[in-house]
Amino acid sequence: MQTSFTLAQLADPEVAESEKILRACVHCGFCTATCPTYVLLGDELDSPRGRIYLIKDMLENDRPATAEVVPHIDRCLSCLACMTTCPSGVHYMHLIDHARAHVEETYRRPFVDRVLRAVLAKVLPDRKLFRLSLFAAFLAKPLAPLLDLVGLAPVAAMLRLAPAKIPPSGRVNPCVIPAEGERRGRVALLTGCVASVITPQINEAAIRILTRHGIEVVLAEGEGCCGSLVHHLGRKEEALQAARHNVDAWMGEIDGEGLDAILITASGCGTTIKDYGYMLRNDPHYAERARMVAALARDVSEYINKINKLMVVATPALVVAYHGACSLQHGQKITREPKEVLSKSGFVVKDVPDGHLCCGSAGTYNMLQPQLAMALRDRKVACIAKVAPDVIAAGNVGCITQIAGGTEIPVVHPVELIDWATGGPVPGALRRLVDTV
Repeated sequence: MQTSFTLAQLADPEVAESEKILRACVHCGFCTATCPTYVLLGDELDSPRGRIYLIKDMLENDRPATAEVVPHIDRCLSCLACMTTCPSGVHYMHLIDHARAHVEETYRRPFVDRVLRAVLAKVLPDRKLFRLSLFAAFLAKPLAPLLDLVGLAPVAAMLRLAPAKIPPSGRVNPCVIPAEGERRGRVALLTGCVASVITPQINEAAIRILTRHGIEVVLAEGEGCCGSLVHHLGRKEEALQAARHNVDAWMGEIDGEGLDAILITASGCGTTIKDYGYMLRNDPHYAERARMVAALARDVSEYINKINKLMVVATPALVVAYHGACSLQHGQKITREPKEVLSKSGFVVKDVPDGHLCCGSAGTYNMLQPQLAMALRDRKVACIAKVAPDVIAAGNVGCITQIAGGTEIPVVHPVELIDWATGGPVPGALRRLVDTV
């Protein structure tokens, strides 16, 4: 794609990077076939190629975002399926992130939208506030239909997504969980924010698997939200500050007893943490350390799949429909490892038809774009049903919550199944199923 940025514009490193990305695009349109919003809406402006034109126009002309452009940017899920498809290597993720920051800086949203986004940015990354908000949401759930009627569909969606039962808190305080037997490795595990509140059993399962196989697990002091939630809301400085906090926390362990890896059980967080080196590349105090942290970041399935001789015990040979979270298959290019380790654990693993298309979760997307998110969820659930699974496995808490809202089939994280297969407890979501097997 031809561009005409001025030298003054290109002096801004963010603009210079976006210009390189724009110039890589050859207008081929392959991305449209795998873009969930284009598949649903058929609007060129709701495809990656269309958004690229809109972003180019804004940046090249120093043009503030407008009410006509912003909805098309907002409707992007950042699923990154376009990056998997693109033959030219267009790094759409960095481009759409820049566009969202530009929107946040130059566009004044309607009042309700501003309030909703501010609440999400404040509450979700804060474990205590988020837990309190879930109690409030549980009490307000009956109001969801009324909120839909008065035009507050995003608030209604938030209430519907809130769990009916809030689990007890998992381990989030700094600590070291020793390996059982001889120590064979040492890793840090991200506790994060949302996942630690609504699905603490996932990290607990990961800890049991790791320590059972000789891996010492560290919950580092000072780590917290990875920054992806605010990053995708265009709140650049808040995202960078979250990244700096985590870099400081993990570098303390790296410089101390050392780490073999930094493990993440929520793949959306993993995609962001693996990008810390890019995000902080212009920060002289953090650039090198951020690169070191990003280089050690691993999805938990990557690491567990490399453990020699998993200590598998007998479990029912359940059929598992593996849902590849977009942040895992497109963002991190991890498709093989989760399925391999599930198979090694004794489960029958089946791919989901059209598995490259998003389930509609995408961080805060299923709250801010509930109609599109619901359509994508229903499409995903229908595809999953075609393989007639006993259980669905997904490597991201957002996907688990989203898909579970549309099906009676149990939805769990792969580590819950692997933990069970290697001597851990039956996953809570499977207890009723196992009792009937």
